[in-house]
Amino acid sequence: MTSASHKIERVQLGVRMETRLVKVLKGLAEFNDETLGELLEKIVLHSFEPVPGDEGESSASPHGKAQLKAIEDLKKVYGLDYEIHSARDFPKQSGDD
Repeated sequence: MTSASHKIERVQLGVRMETRLVKVLKGLAEFNDETLGELLEKIVLHSFEPVPGDEGESSASPHGKAQLKAIEDLKKVYGLDYEIHSARDFPKQSGDD
């Protein structure tokens, strides 16, 4: 819950992410008329909210029907052909944050 009493301080991050995923995220941020940082904050905060009764298995999605359709379209445009479980097989690289 936000209120005027919460001080929001943002910091610059240096992270590496898979190129196609970043392109989809940037496209979605533009679709939502928000910054990439705002989109990522929203996604992370939603991932911290479990679905009641399914804790540890599901989390709330910040995306509505229009955004989910945009995500599917952006994934096709940028060739994002993997999903969450594929990330387990991503190679680890030195220097990744």
